[in-house]
Amino acid sequence: MSKHPKQLQKLLLFQLAGRRLFGLGTLKIREIMPLPRLTRLPSSQSTVIGSATFRGAAVPVIDMAAAVGYPPLTAEERAIASVIVTDVNRKEIGFLVRKVQRIVEIDWQDVSPPPKALGRNAFITGLVNIDDELVQLLDLELLLAKVYPESLSSQDVQLNDMEIETLRGLSILLVDDSIVARKQLSDLLDRKNIGYQVTHDGNDALARMLSANADGHPVDILVSDIEMPGLDGYELAFEVRNNPNLHQPWIILHSSLSSEMSLSYAEQVGADRALTKFDAHELLHTMLTAAVGRKSK
Repeated sequence: MSKHPKQLQKLLLFQLAGRRLFGLGTLKIREIMPLPRLTRLPSSQSTVIGSATFRGAAVPVIDMAAAVGYPPLTAEERAIASVIVTDVNRKEIGFLVRKVQRIVEIDWQDVSPPPKALGRNAFITGLVNIDDELVQLLDLELLLAKVYPESLSSQDVQLNDMEIETLRGLSILLVDDSIVARKQLSDLLDRKNIGYQVTHDGNDALARMLSANADGHPVDILVSDIEMPGLDGYELAFEVRNNPNLHQPWIILHSSLSSEMSLSYAEQVGADRALTKFDAHELLHTMLTAAVGRKSK
């Protein structure tokens, strides 16, 4: 692994209100289709406009404009709108958007984090300039958490005292650009009083690892998202594995992408495991596997 991987990603551009462009990574997208006949859902949130049948299954459809704070689409706008069916966090969800524009290729290193002034409730994870237009990358995890707040709660994972102490003895670094994902990861470890560091950025994660290594307290387990501004998870894993001065951690790539994501590429860049968010039991037990793996290195 001496050659740096140029990991270009395809991005679907679309509009919600006016001419402003938004983007979603195509790895999250199952299909794009005209708005089908909808079945009304009782007692659903106002932004959930109904459910559609997709490949034999009922999929909820969310008016994305309304969900992020714009006026909902009118009946006339719905007639020419599109539904983007996504597969995120093990769930299929349809998003109604005003207009689908095109698919482009981007390098995640060209994506910048959103300004901190936007606050914690901004539904974007990054900004990228495409053909002199600023495109906002949407944080689907935050959006879904606002529509379905119950999805934030996760069952406690039963660990015995020895397992908890094993994880407490490790240096753990969590990396994710989504506010919701960082909270889920933090809450999971906080319940067990397991220490960790957390950051939203791959470049900052690499800097922290280099600093910790220099201080004689190297990171043992790296849990990283894949799609992130700057240094994405694939590139972060590659940089870590190609640095001979780093005490090598166990790397878990932890993504909202479905099981269809390229697990083979995760292995090519040196990740030990790739998991789909968010299964608390699976993640903690994979970290215990990592603890055993660390001892064998």
